[in-house]
Amino acid sequence: MAKKAPRRTAERILEVTLDLFNRFGEPNVSTTLISAELHISPGNLYYHYPAKDELINALFDRYESALSELLNAGDSVRNVEDAWFFMHTLFELIWQYRFLYRDLNDLLSKNRRLETHFQWVLKNKTRAVRALLDGMSRSGAVQIDATEVEATATSMVVVLTYWLSYEYVRDPRRALEPENAQLALLRGAHHVLNLLVPYLEPGQRQHLQSLVRAYAGSTA
Repeated sequence: MAKKAPRRTAERILEVTLDLFNRFGEPNVSTTLISAELHISPGNLYYHYPAKDELINALFDRYESALSELLNAGDSVRNVEDAWFFMHTLFELIWQYRFLYRDLNDLLSKNRRLETHFQWVLKNKTRAVRALLDGMSRSGAVQIDATEVEATATSMVVVLTYWLSYEYVRDPRRALEPENAQLALLRGAHHVLNLLVPYLEPGQRQHLQSLVRAYAGSTA
């Protein structure tokens, strides 16, 4: 049992750090605050994570691994309902690690590892969105010219990546609080998929509108 204790402490440190980063923003959370929240000494924290960047990198590794697995589901999207579920699930993962997105530019400017790895994240998101567009095109849900796929995919990735930053700027005091999560995720998924409206088959366009109304009603 004693051998497992350090791993459990390291796990608790990451759990509490993620919560604090999400609540207050990474720049506003010190290692002193983290150790105080955990009721452990700073020395105990440094034993497991000698620098704050190591905490950030460990959390990012978890996010990156979960994202990689999730993005593979883009290959299975065939219609609006599939796309809605896919985007909403993506936003749920982004929400779980929302500090990365709220403080993205600041984090990238300070952390070389995140700078290089987030470029992979963008490329992988774009690949998944292209796969989504391809699957929906083959099923007849969308009709999009091949010359427009790249720009549309890029626009969808931009909204997907910066949506929570937009929500935060709109309402810095409340936007990223847990009670506002569902509406934020709903708006994000809606606006990403809204970029497909000009290309959607009429029945699929109506179904998207129905999904938005249904989810809006369930979160009211």
